[in-house]
Amino acid sequence: QVHLVESGGGLVQAGGSLRLSCAASGSIFSISAMGWYRQAPGTQRELVAVISSAGSTNYTDSVKGRFTISRDGAKNTVYLQMNSLKPEDTAVYYCTADWTKYTSSWSKRNRSWGQGTQVTVSS
Repeated sequence: QVHLVESGGGLVQAGGSLRLSCAASGSIFSISAMGWYRQAPGTQRELVAVISSAGSTNYTDSVKGRFTISRDGAKNTVYLQMNSLKPEDTAVYYCTADWTKYTSSWSKRNRSWGQGTQVTVSS
């Protein structure tokens, strides 16, 4: 199992910055990609950014150039640096970790989710 704990959300004015953190524990050796999703009220959850175990990154178009995802392997932590925040970035942000459970006869890919952290950007 992989357990995720997020921190760093809060209230910020438009144009401001926040950094989200997500610490992983448990079967961390089996983690491959980690990412951030967000969900605003009345909308579907959407992928914001993802980082592979090799460090390659991908972002949704609306945050490119403003958000940066990074990963500290020694601390088993993934970060989301959010700059130039806009009111439309307001949402609950969720951390994810893709990991594999191995047994002697089979393996299965899984995804763990954090509990979510609220980000509110005022205009």
